[in-house]
Amino acid sequence: MMGWLPENVSTYGKDIDRLFYIIYYITGTTFLLVTGALVIFLILYRQREGRRATYVHGNTTLEVIWTIVPAIILVVLSFMSQASWGHIKGRVPPSDIHVQVTAKQFNWEILYPGPDGKIGTADDLQMENELHVPVGKVVRVTLKAKDVIHSFFLPNLRLKQDAVPGREIQAWFEATKPGRYELPCAELCGFGHSGMLGHLTVHTADNYDKWVKEQWPSS
Repeated sequence: MMGWLPENVSTYGKDIDRLFYIIYYITGTTFLLVTGALVIFLILYRQREGRRATYVHGNTTLEVIWTIVPAIILVVLSFMSQASWGHIKGRVPPSDIHVQVTAKQFNWEILYPGPDGKIGTADDLQMENELHVPVGKVVRVTLKAKDVIHSFFLPNLRLKQDAVPGREIQAWFEATKPGRYELPCAELCGFGHSGMLGHLTVHTADNYDKWVKEQWPSS
């Protein structure tokens, strides 16, 4: 595997990476073949003294081949990605960890339920640009937006989901490694887009319990 993708710390990241590299190698190979053919044709059919241009209809067989082959590749890729898409986007696994993330120009409002486990009650805790979760636990995220379309992006978790005004969109992830990871906006959302950066902190189980007690000392 190449090293230019961010480290994968997601349970479903391997599926995403596998599809990414398959598509990458197919398109990369196609690019090299087409570019190579273009260079060869430029050399073979360059302007020469005494040679006149002639009209060429083309090759029907080749035209059929380069139409059918990409279509077959796209169909195969669709079937290959169907299971991963259904697993990641089709359902949200049961989880005890639930947060609400509201995007706005230009930060992330992250709302944590209090000891009652319900969002929208008096014991909720809101933080700016700081998402804290435990390692090895499914985290359910409810995405909202206050103004324009934003994109909730966790590169290390291989999660990217638009936050759309007027809608509540469900997403989920499960981190496999403690650490601190970037949470940028991946949708051009205005002049402050580049500064809309939050962070995801993935705690060990003990450290997460400690963090929870610090936020709700009386619980």
